Amino acid sequence: MATSDDKNLAFRATLARGLVSRRSLMAGAGGLGLAALTGCGIQGRNPGGGTAATTPVAKAAEDRSATEKIINWSNWPEYIDVDDKTQRHPSLDTFTKRYGIKVNYTEDYNDNDEFYAKVRPLLAANKDTGRDTWCSTDWMVARLIRQGYVQKLTLANIPNHANIEDSLVTVEFDPGRLYSMPWQSGFAGIAYNPKATGGKKVTTVDQLLTDPALKGKVTLLTEMRDTVGLVMLAMGKDITDFTDADFMAAIDEIKKAKDAGQIKGFTGNEYGKPLSSGDTAACFAWTGDVVQLQADNPSLGYSLPPTGCTLWSDNFVIPALAQHKANAEKLINYYYEPEVMAKVVDYVNYISPVRGTKAILERIDPDVANNPLIVPNAKTLSMAHVFRGLTSAEETKYSQAFSELTAG
Repeated sequence: MATSDDKNLAFRATLARGLVSRRSLMAGAGGLGLAALTGCGIQGRNPGGGTAATTPVAKAAEDRSATEKIINWSNWPEYIDVDDKTQRHPSLDTFTKRYGIKVNYTEDYNDNDEFYAKVRPLLAANKDTGRDTWCSTDWMVARLIRQGYVQKLTLANIPNHANIEDSLVTVEFDPGRLYSMPWQSGFAGIAYNPKATGGKKVTTVDQLLTDPALKGKVTLLTEMRDTVGLVMLAMGKDITDFTDADFMAAIDEIKKAKDAGQIKGFTGNEYGKPLSSGDTAACFAWTGDVVQLQADNPSLGYSLPPTGCTLWSDNFVIPALAQHKANAEKLINYYYEPEVMAKVVDYVNYISPVRGTKAILERIDPDVANNPLIVPNAKTLSMAHVFRGLTSAEETKYSQAFSELTAG
């Protein structure tokens, strides 16, 4: 990475709010996804896969936005600004005051596959889901686009689309961001306990998988895209454009480490207690979990590997047959105002997808503005990569290979 600070980022307990809760939930999604993908990955209207250019066109409903001033938005829990006294969401209140549109904000998105299981039967039956927008993780967005379950955005309604950070515009699953716009982003990297590593910093994937000092005290993540993605990056592979051979080579590297006794298991966010106690010396980890752990154990370290880290995003999409599409696009455009997004980021402490928020954060909360996990510099972002979208066949094949690897 660019500097030692970028390689070994110091966390503060005050940044734990929101970020921990959201990413901890994502850990559960990773574990559930392995089983669910095999069952549902080949389902849908375009089972052979496809890109945004070839995906089926999502069915549109007659838009009631002009006469019904409402938006139904589903999101992950603790993933928006909150007034600690009133428990209201200031940014939503401001939106309603400005536009006269009421937002029915529901925190019922607890897991990608769980949510998909709720809405897919309706989408497959060409029925309204009762939602005008929700926020799905990259790989789920890829699936929704491929199956024709989300509508193309009307960019004339979203002039602030031009404010998307450059690093988040060019993604394989939605080139140019025509179907989705990021809500928040984060990194996956390496956490370690110096008391269990003999004082060593663990900064590379190779060290994690081969260092004898760590043997039997390493865990990787059950989220396939983060674990395999980090290993592929360490092998010099491009996770935005890889082959079956590239993926399986990474699986072989992980299997080699597992067979050698280097890896003791694969986890969701339950790596926390063993890492803090020293039973786990080092592991793949999500930034937010380590923030919380450092509140009680500030000696814990965290590194973004110099070979690159994974960058994930949760993204606004508008489902097929949404009843208030134009209203939803007005909401998305509102959150892409730097002033608005800066206030959300100041509360949830994720990486902003909106250009121009740093200058505002420097004014309202310099500590957040200067934290490289929340406002990464250009060189750090250049080392972060989004795992490419998969076809249905790839989802099934890769998930099966990873599931076999993590079993036992």
